[in-house]
Amino acid sequence: MSLSSSSFGRVNDMACSGGPGGPELKGRGQAAHLDGVARIGAAIARALKEEVPQFDVDLNEVIAGGLCHDLGKAWEYDPNNRERCEADHRITGLPSLRHPLFGVHVALTAGLPEQIAHIAGTHSAEGEHVTRSLAGEIVAIADHTFWRLLRSDRLLEEPSSDA
Repeated sequence: MSLSSSSFGRVNDMACSGGPGGPELKGRGQAAHLDGVARIGAAIARALKEEVPQFDVDLNEVIAGGLCHDLGKAWEYDPNNRERCEADHRITGLPSLRHPLFGVHVALTAGLPEQIAHIAGTHSAEGEHVTRSLAGEIVAIADHTFWRLLRSDRLLEEPSSDA
């Protein structure tokens, strides 16, 4: 559903990056990020459940949230949307909608649970303005961890200017 709002045919047609034109994990598409966030989030949830028995988070919600947190990236990354917004950002803003906001729209339109829409909408900076759910907090931490550790290991590269 998200892809149908863009010129992308597959999730992996989008660069594995935190934002359009940003540093990329070369040779990997966006699916690597979604899988990585779901796995990191699940590992956090499992470790806390093992150490603190009363830690009560739905592991399936964390995994689903990790896989769906960037539902709106197809909109934000779409070259046609970028071109329109960059032409005169006084009209649309730049981008007109960041991926967390569009992700909420996609999640709710597709009939996904409110919890998953909440994770899509709050995993990034937009989530600093609300109280995140427990699963949402885990996914936000996993998302941040994914990019921060790859940057620290110098695995992210600036996209080439001829792309």
